Amino acid sequence: MRRVLSAFLFLALGLSALAQTLVVYSGRSKVLVDPLIRRFEAETGIPVRVRYGKDAQLFQLLLEEGRRSPADVFWANSVGALVRAERSGLFAPLAPEVLKLPVRFVPASGRWIPVTFRMRVLAVREGVSPEPPSSVLELPKVAAYAGRVGWTPRYSSFVDFVTALRGVHGEAEAREWLLGMKALRPQSYAANVPMILDLARGAIDLALTNHYYVLRVRYGDLKSAPKAKGAPVRVHAFADGDVGNLALVTGAGVLASSTRSALAERFLRFLLGEEAQRFFAEAVHEYPLRPNTPTPPVLLPLEAALRKSRWVDPEVFADTEATLRLLKEVGLY
Repeated sequence: MRRVLSAFLFLALGLSALAQTLVVYSGRSKVLVDPLIRRFEAETGIPVRVRYGKDAQLFQLLLEEGRRSPADVFWANSVGALVRAERSGLFAPLAPEVLKLPVRFVPASGRWIPVTFRMRVLAVREGVSPEPPSSVLELPKVAAYAGRVGWTPRYSSFVDFVTALRGVHGEAEAREWLLGMKALRPQSYAANVPMILDLARGAIDLALTNHYYVLRVRYGDLKSAPKAKGAPVRVHAFADGDVGNLALVTGAGVLASSTRSALAERFLRFLLGEEAQRFFAEAVHEYPLRPNTPTPPVLLPLEAALRKSRWVDPEVFADTEATLRLLKEVGLY
C-alpha cells in the first residue's frame, strides 16, 4: 500500500510540475533568445520548455495540433505569422494592462503584442560608388551595381518586405521592382550573416537586409563572426518613410488553447519589462518597444528610428501567399 501511495504521490507531483511548465513555440532563434528565457526561469522559478522553428512551420503545427497543442505562447519572428495566427483564431485576447506596455505597433485586435522592431535597410561597403539612391524603388535603375548586390529572397523578412511593397505600391510595381533587381544579377544567400560577411570582405558592395545584421557584424557581437569587428560596412537608410526602411516587428501572443494563460501573460510582461528590453537593444541590436528604454550608441534613438521607418498595417502581411506566388512567377522561389 505504501508503495502505491508513494507512486501516486510521485505521479501527482510530476503532473503538478508539468502543469506549471510554460511551453513556448518560438520562431526567434535559440542563439538570440535562450539567455533571456533562462533569465525568466531564474527570476520566476517557472520552468520553460521551448520548441524552436521557423514561423511558418510552427504556425502550421499549431493549426494541426488545434486545442490539443501543449503550447502556451507563440513568439514569432514576423508580423505575417502573428496576423495569420490571429486570423486563424489561435490567440486569446490580452489583458488591457499588457497591451499598454509597448510604445507603438499594438494591433487593433488586442490579441498579440509587439516585442521589438527591426528596419529593413540597405547595407553598404564603405567607399561604395555611386552612393545608393534615396528610395529602394530606384535601386534597380543603378546599372553600376550589376553583380554587386546581395539579397535573401527566401528569408522571411524579405518576403515580408515584398508583401509590404505590394501593399504600398501595388502588384505591378512590386513585380517591376523584382524583375529590375533580377536584371542586376544579384547574389542570393540563404542567410543574412554570410551575406554581410561577404559584404565586409568585398565580394559584394550592397545588401538588402535587416539593420541589426549589419551592426552585429560591424561590432562583433555575433558568435559566428567574432573576427569581423570593425568591418567596413554601414547602414544606408533610405528617405524617411520609404518602404525600404520598412518597420518589421517581432511579437507574441497567448494561445487560446492554453491552460496556463496567467503564466503566459506573465511571460509576455517579462518580454516587455525593462531587463528584457535592454537585452534586445544591447545584445540583439533590435529596437525596444518599452518607453524610455536606453539604447546603445550604435542604434538610432528610438524616436528617430520610428520617424525613419515605414509602418504598414499588419493586415497587409496576412497576404503572404500572393507574395510567394509572385516570387515564384519571377523565378525567385
